[in-house]
Amino acid sequence: MKTVIIDYGSGNLRSAEKATERVASELGLSTEIRVSALAEDVLTADRVILPGVGAFGDCMRGLTALPGMREALEETVIGKGRPFLGICVGMQLMATEGHEHGTCRGLGWLDGTVEPIQVPSDSGLKIPHMGWNELYFSERAGNHPVLAGLSNRDHAYFVHSYYFRPANPEMVMASVDYGGPVTAIVGRDNMIGTQFHPEKSQAVGLRLLGNFLGWAP
Repeated sequence: MKTVIIDYGSGNLRSAEKATERVASELGLSTEIRVSALAEDVLTADRVILPGVGAFGDCMRGLTALPGMREALEETVIGKGRPFLGICVGMQLMATEGHEHGTCRGLGWLDGTVEPIQVPSDSGLKIPHMGWNELYFSERAGNHPVLAGLSNRDHAYFVHSYYFRPANPEMVMASVDYGGPVTAIVGRDNMIGTQFHPEKSQAVGLRLLGNFLGWAP
């Protein structure tokens, strides 16, 4: 078994790698955790993790600049149905398009847009949304294997100024309250994404990563 964390010039690769390796070891899972920028590694992956830190457009350009990577992702995730986890901007890239510093097309796997967080001027809330916040899960999240063992009001760690707004609200599996509902987890079929950083979210994040490594959609 091989889990590939895609290296496309975005940050947080090593912390994501270390957290995934830790949980695989603790659960006794025989999966290789490989950080790679090579399309051939993605084509032979049993599951794929796409991290992301920075602006939507920069991340999308970095991903598509890797030779054959866009095609490899489409074949592995869409064609073969391998489990996919997007983290932070990696989650946002699943959208149709992002509206950060202009408009940029995304992977188009989940119909929706990435928009700036709007908070009431008198709320005292700051942008970016940074730090710990409580998760609130949708009804359909209760049956999702990757979210097993997680509960309402569990805390996760966020750092972002933009959020995913899906065309179909059914894709939202969890949200947080930050001047209004802000998408925290989205999912469909073999794909799931977290706006928060599971590798920085302690027990909650490790539980989610462990569930993902054992997920067989």
